Amino acid sequence: MVSANHNDRTVMIDVAYATPARQVIYKLRVATGTTVEKAIRLSGVLEAFPEIDLMRTAIGVFGEPARLDDRVSPDDRIEIYRPLIADPKQARRRRATRSKRPRGAR
Repeated sequence: MVSANHNDRTVMIDVAYATPARQVIYKLRVATGTTVEKAIRLSGVLEAFPEIDLMRTAIGVFGEPARLDDRVSPDDRIEIYRPLIADPKQARRRRATRSKRPRGAR
């Protein structure tokens, strides 16, 4: 963990990750100027969820895309996203096709 000294050289942030079974939010204090990647590594989330591959996983801060070399800001919530199971456009098309069928037809 980074310095426990609570001064203007550190900031509080959250690192969030969710699986279908559970959601975790790691709260930590990091040095001002820490990158998103370093904050994720310091949080311990990679040890708890070894399936996360930072080089292939989408990252965001409060729902906005972020890069690993971006710097964190006070009270940021870094979000680690899981891959989509289905393409949203294709899923929408399938639902639309199903809803157009006559009732009772499969």
